[in-house]
Amino acid sequence: MNFVDQAVISVQSGKGGNGCLSFRREKYIPRGGPDGGNGGKGGEVYLRAVDGLNTLADFRYAKSFKAENGRPGAGRNRTGRSGSDLCVEVPSGTLVYDNDTGELIGDMVSPGQCMLVALGGRGGLGNAHFKSSTNRAPRRTTDGRSGEARSLRLELQILADVGLLGLPNAGKSTFLSAVSQARPKIAEYPFTTLYPQMGVVRIDHGQSFVVADIPGLIKGAAEGSGLGLRFLRHLTRTRLLLHLVDIAPMPERPLLEDVKAVTSELAKYGGGLADYERWLVFNKCDLIPNAEAETVTRHLVEALHWQEPVHLISAATGKGCEQLCRAIMRHLESAEIVN
Repeated sequence: MNFVDQAVISVQSGKGGNGCLSFRREKYIPRGGPDGGNGGKGGEVYLRAVDGLNTLADFRYAKSFKAENGRPGAGRNRTGRSGSDLCVEVPSGTLVYDNDTGELIGDMVSPGQCMLVALGGRGGLGNAHFKSSTNRAPRRTTDGRSGEARSLRLELQILADVGLLGLPNAGKSTFLSAVSQARPKIAEYPFTTLYPQMGVVRIDHGQSFVVADIPGLIKGAAEGSGLGLRFLRHLTRTRLLLHLVDIAPMPERPLLEDVKAVTSELAKYGGGLADYERWLVFNKCDLIPNAEAETVTRHLVEALHWQEPVHLISAATGKGCEQLCRAIMRHLESAEIVN
């Protein structure tokens, strides 16, 4: 299934049923009086957040959703049946906007959360409703009210504990496949990751966290270059960012500039993403001697005046990955205790 994180849909609640014009007609009961019942209420449209969905691809073709209309009233004071409500399932983490005004209607974060997005039309009144001491035989009824029609814009922000970011070919996909059961595309060319990938990292029984990987960032992403800018919003729900850096020597690509480039793009993106807790993870340490890797890491940390944790790993061989994952688990658990 293709990854789709934006969709526009139209929802229409049901129309209320019309009121009934009726008079009681039974043998031996003269002047039976009005007995027209009210119309039933129109069905309503709800959105419900569910687990197991991580894309809005289902809305590429199914774009219109309409609840059932209420049934009209009937004689003998019978009220019409109300229309059935319609529940539309969306992935957890979906933001719902009014497409016409741009107003944020709701944030579907918790699985099972329901939100009313279109109120059903009220049923009309039958002539029995208008009976009074001065009007014994009313012939007045009202029609049911029309349902509510809305255009909604859905935006998915995936829910994850940890977000991966870095330049293309930093080894984010390799790391994700090394620590989880996710199998993202891995190749020796840039932008093999075209859309966010997610994986569950299991440490011990009852200990796990979710990692999200987005396409690599490049310089100028905030101005629209590359793919990562579009997907940066998926990192806004994470609790920790892992900034992967390719430590393998390349004269034309200074490591210090690599780190600063990603940091700059986060600041330009806004939304406070640059202020998120971010760990530096130097990857591909298997390609250079241990002593050289440690020296390069130390010099870079000093040049950046880096205060957050730093880890040295090789996603290809697995070196340091388990220690990193356990450190992440301890950090997430301690953060939960503090909160």
